[in-house]
Amino acid sequence: MASLAMKITLERIALYQFTPQHCSQARDMLGWDMDQLSRESAVSVQAIQRFEAGYEVRDVTRLALAFCLEAQGLVFFPGFTPVSYTHLTLPTILLV
Repeated sequence: MASLAMKITLERIALYQFTPQHCSQARDMLGWDMDQLSRESAVSVQAIQRFEAGYEVRDVTRLALAFCLEAQGLVFFPGFTPVSYTHLTLPTILLV
């Protein structure tokens, strides 16, 4: 039960935090074109083009893109460019 709740929570976070700008910025950071993202995420190039142009796409499409890019070590926060896990640091108190 808790794992289902966690899954739903993580999906909602991905849906609301991952924007078309994030997608384009993340591709640039990784040096990927739309074809590469399409192969890695199993999302069609046409759907990626629609999403990055600001058109609505299905939730499953947005999740596939977000999860694919997160698997490459990127984190997405509203209003900020994507951040690489390697550039994140935890406060010292959390490391103890």
